[in-house]
Amino acid sequence: MVEAAHDLDGVVAAPEHHRLLFENDRVRVVETRVPVGAVTAVHTHLAPAAQLVVSGSHFVRRDPGGKVLLDTRKTNPPFVWPPVLWSEGTPAHTLENVGDQDLVVISVELRGVAAP
Repeated sequence: MVEAAHDLDGVVAAPEHHRLLFENDRVRVVETRVPVGAVTAVHTHLAPAAQLVVSGSHFVRRDPGGKVLLDTRKTNPPFVWPPVLWSEGTPAHTLENVGDQDLVVISVELRGVAAP
């Protein structure tokens, strides 16, 4: 049986930027699309996931209080999107696309596996 999404799940809390593409008992596939200049609502990604980067862009991730957690324009060495990456999950945050192209990522979340 597929678990119910919680209130801060990206698909629930920020549906204008997260779209459910597929789900079953083992995986859930979510498209994240953040246009240039857009800021998402506060949301989470709690399941571990493999992520396919369709279109990368610079972004600022903030905690729910507005504190900057990551600004990819200010990393050393310079931030470069890998074509595929792994995420153990992301606690509550917003994401602002401060780059020059849409940010598009397809996440394949593992079902029934809690993030550490």
